[in-house]
Amino acid sequence: MLLDVRTYRCRPGTINAHLALYEEFGKPPQFRCLGEPLCYLKTETGDPNEYVHIWVYENAGDREAKRAKLWSDPEWLAYTKKSAELGALESQTNKLMTPVGFCPLAAGA
Repeated sequence: MLLDVRTYRCRPGTINAHLALYEEFGKPPQFRCLGEPLCYLKTETGDPNEYVHIWVYENAGDREAKRAKLWSDPEWLAYTKKSAELGALESQTNKLMTPVGFCPLAAGA
C-alpha cells in the first residue's frame, strides 16, 4: 500500500473559493480517475489556509497509471486551468508514505 499525502496552502482568504471550485470541477474527474481518497481535510487548528488529502494506491505503478489517466482527462485539464486562473494555490508538498505494521490501514493491505 502506498499513500500519497498531499498538502496545499492557499493565499489567505481564498481557501473556500478554491475548495468550492475543486468540488464542482476537479472532484468529478479526480475521483473518477483515482478513486475516492482516504480523506480530504481542512485545517481546524494551525494554518487556516492549508488543506490535506490522502490517496491510497496499491503501489507506485498503480499510482503512476492512475495519475497518467487523470492528466489525460479533459475535465481535469479544464479544472486545472480554472484553478490557475483563480490563483488561490500558494504551495504544495507531496509525500509518498507506507503504513507501519500496526496501523489499521496495513491490516487491510
